[in-house]
Amino acid sequence: QVQLVESGGGLVQAGGSLRLSCAASGRTFSRSVIGIGWFRQAPGKERDFVAGIMWIGGNTNYADSVKGRFTISRDNAKNTVYLQMNSLKPEDTAVYYCAAKTGSLVVTPDRYDYWGQGTQVTVSS
Repeated sequence: QVQLVESGGGLVQAGGSLRLSCAASGRTFSRSVIGIGWFRQAPGKERDFVAGIMWIGGNTNYADSVKGRFTISRDNAKNTVYLQMNSLKPEDTAVYYCAAKTGSLVVTPDRYDYWGQGTQVTVSS
């Protein structure tokens, strides 16, 4: 079992930055090959993949829409994954979720087993 708690969302002007955090815990977390993904969902839209990172090895993957603006990273000591978001645009407005799965990173949300509660990001123009 893996528990995920997101934080760091808020209201920011276009061009600004935010850093989201995803704190992970669970009895089997450290012994599993875990991929952590960030997803976002805007009102009336599907939940979309944003970025992902493998806990072991640190391989990353990004959606084309955020490449060059967002950076995903992890802190092993804190069991936390970060999503640094720069040059934010109004279209980045959404609820952001982190999710975990065993095995390789994929962009399909249905393949992820564990989800956080989400954090709202609002970018004003």
